Amino acid sequence: MSPNAEGVCWSCGAKLIANDYQRESECPACRKQTHVCRNCRFYEAGRPNDCQEPIAEPVRDKQRANFCDYFEPRDDAYQPGADADALKAAAENLFDI
Repeated sequence: MSPNAEGVCWSCGAKLIANDYQRESECPACRKQTHVCRNCRFYEAGRPNDCQEPIAEPVRDKQRANFCDYFEPRDDAYQPGADADALKAAAENLFDI
């Protein structure tokens, strides 16, 4: 990872710098872990393993710190309401005929 790597927290949108992405680091604003799939530029929900990197080892919990060597911060990781919208759509699909 570049020493100048910057991005935002996937949970609250706070700006993060390279040192904020170490294995056990937390967001200074919300205390969520930062070296997580949800903060990575390769994260893409719906793909196999929710990852664009085809040889990355599977990670079950996308919101917990992991050891992935392919991790690269992304500056659009914060998606307010994305989880709520996905849950609502899934619930609505349960009742579609």
